[in-house]
Amino acid sequence: MFAVIKTGGKQYRVSPSQLVKVEKVAGNAGDIVEFNQVLVVGEGETATIGTPVVADALVTAEVVEQARARKVIAFKKRRRQNSKRIRGHRQEFTTIRISEILTGGAKPSKAATKPAEKAAKPVAAKEAAPKAEKPAAKKAKTETTEKKAAPKKAAAKKSEK
Repeated sequence: MFAVIKTGGKQYRVSPSQLVKVEKVAGNAGDIVEFNQVLVVGEGETATIGTPVVADALVTAEVVEQARARKVIAFKKRRRQNSKRIRGHRQEFTTIRISEILTGGAKPSKAATKPAEKAAKPVAAKEAAPKAEKPAAKKAKTETTEKKAAPKKAAAKKSEK
């Protein structure tokens, strides 16, 4: 069985237990990720082509490693100007192992981890903390006494010469 999935703006033809290097996907090594943008699912000569995706199709994969590719050097030189610019870039990628290709709304044997929910929880805690501080500030209100202004000193007289 094979499937064509879309991730990171690219399309990959995958089959179960295949290792694939894809653009960076959120998750740590050992996490399960799901790809629901399945363009084609098939076995042998028969294939189901989606319009644009196959309904109720799902591909699950296990994250093997998160890594960075080799450095690509961007070198720009302006001739006869004694001017050049060198920049390097390392693209991040994820190596995944395809676990299952599911069709017809079948559920995966291992549930996918949800890293997005973990990121949302600290944000909610930060929002709740300032609300708790505001009532505490009202209770801390104390009476202020009016300060009397100190009498002004007379200006020193200038001596005439």
